[in-house]
Amino acid sequence: MVNETEGIILSTEIAAGHREKAYELLKADAHKILKLIEVQMENLTMPQCPLYEEVLDTQMFGLSREIDFAVRLGLVQEQDGKELLETLERQLTALHDASTRDK
Repeated sequence: MVNETEGIILSTEIAAGHREKAYELLKADAHKILKLIEVQMENLTMPQCPLYEEVLDTQMFGLSREIDFAVRLGLVQEQDGKELLETLERQLTALHDASTRDK
């Protein structure tokens, strides 16, 4: 039988595990967006193309909604979510700049 203290510790550990997993899933989704845009820039379209802008806008909006949902559930701190989006935006800007410089 689990006493109350053990139950609280177990519950806290489970919650921490859920928070960690949620953040890792969000990071993986951000990485997928970066890879998708990389492939698109290398093989399909130029950054000025409406298709490129549509894909980027749609993907970024979707990720921002995922982050917002995780924040509302208390799985991710708001600041961590903002930092994740800002990091992805910086990476995409660097990718865009490198692509336009190379072409």
